[in-house]
Amino acid sequence: MKKILFILLFFISHCGYQPIYLNKNLQNFEYSKIITEGDSEINLEIIDRTSIKETNNISRKLYISSSYEINNTSRSATGKIESYRTVIKVKLETRDKNDKVILSKNFLKELTYNSKDNNYELVEYQNFLKNNLVNKIINEIIVYLNSQWF
Repeated sequence: MKKILFILLFFISHCGYQPIYLNKNLQNFEYSKIITEGDSEINLEIIDRTSIKETNNISRKLYISSSYEINNTSRSATGKIESYRTVIKVKLETRDKNDKVILSKNFLKELTYNSKDNNYELVEYQNFLKNNLVNKIINEIIVYLNSQWF
């Protein structure tokens, strides 16, 4: 059994195997101007984690628009909120120097969850969910930009 495991590890380590997301930032994405609107925390996280940079050598502009909402989805008979829905929307647009849209893509992540009795735990849980949903959107943005980059 040990020999089989050793042989398997030998072949896997020497065959050029790499995880798909080992290097998420395949390229540095450069734009002449980055214009953001909406949730500044989400926008800054997207810019930082995707290696988007401003440079004067490029004639394309990037527009990032994001929103973050927490909605109540159900109430008890007494009026107490029983469940919430967190929704994060991000819209990316690449425009040329004449503001003509070259590429446009919407990203949406949402999650419904039950309320908690303790408000502090509820706020902590909502922040945790926000970070997770933003990370999922950022991974989708990286894949999208790497496949659409020209």
